[in-house]
Amino acid sequence: MSGNVRLLNDTLAAAKAEGRAALIAYLPAGFPTVDGGIEAVKAAVDGGADVVEVGLPHSDPVLDGPVIQTADDIALRGGVRIADVMRTVRQAHEATGKPILVMTYWNPIDRYGVERFTAELAEAGGAGCILPDLPVQESALWREHAEKHGLATVFVVAPSSQDARLAEITAAGSGFVYAASLMGVTGTRESVGAQAEDLVRRTRATTDTPVCVGLGVSNAAQAAEVARFADGVIVGSAFVKRMLDAPDDAAGLEGVRALAADLAKGVRGQA
Repeated sequence: MSGNVRLLNDTLAAAKAEGRAALIAYLPAGFPTVDGGIEAVKAAVDGGADVVEVGLPHSDPVLDGPVIQTADDIALRGGVRIADVMRTVRQAHEATGKPILVMTYWNPIDRYGVERFTAELAEAGGAGCILPDLPVQESALWREHAEKHGLATVFVVAPSSQDARLAEITAAGSGFVYAASLMGVTGTRESVGAQAEDLVRRTRATTDTPVCVGLGVSNAAQAAEVARFADGVIVGSAFVKRMLDAPDDAAGLEGVRALAADLAKGVRGQA
């Protein structure tokens, strides 16, 4: 069975045709429970998310700040497994019809088996993977299997990436390019800053693949700011924080839905 890279491409193209950036939500699988995580993805889409990244919880998440680390810890203590991540992707895609990607560090895939992981992700209806710590020069095996199964390979670029390195990364990737807006870990910021705009400009000079910006966006005003120059706005920690801060699961889901609605206005310039 083939994955949904085409759906991802079509979704990003449709947002561009509407003259806006896409809203991409990140939520960890297994948080607060596996079923609760699936409901959180549905809530984000209900609010207006175009694409969802499902995080595969990891014990040493080098890119993730304290908010997502806390959620990952809850998921891991709850016993989340790769099978639960696949179920999250399957049920979220079936319920919403939206492109669902997995964001994961390389080690769990390497241990699970690349062929097994890509085949199961495609069978679940996944659109691809974001791989923040897989070096492009070591990615041939992954890309071979991802392409065979119709999955996008999304690499991360950073403000420190030199132009030649950007060209190497964008030539190898597909779906979209994840532009980290600043050096550091995930988390909400007071401002997203000029670094992100410069990174998008330099990345676009190397590729026609959409460039989406993450790290730091937490409200409609910031989403609107990033949407001026990026093809997509990625929000993670702000969604997770709404769930962590909520008095109960129902309130957490409503918080996710409300934030997505607010951010959806931002990417449309209605904030």
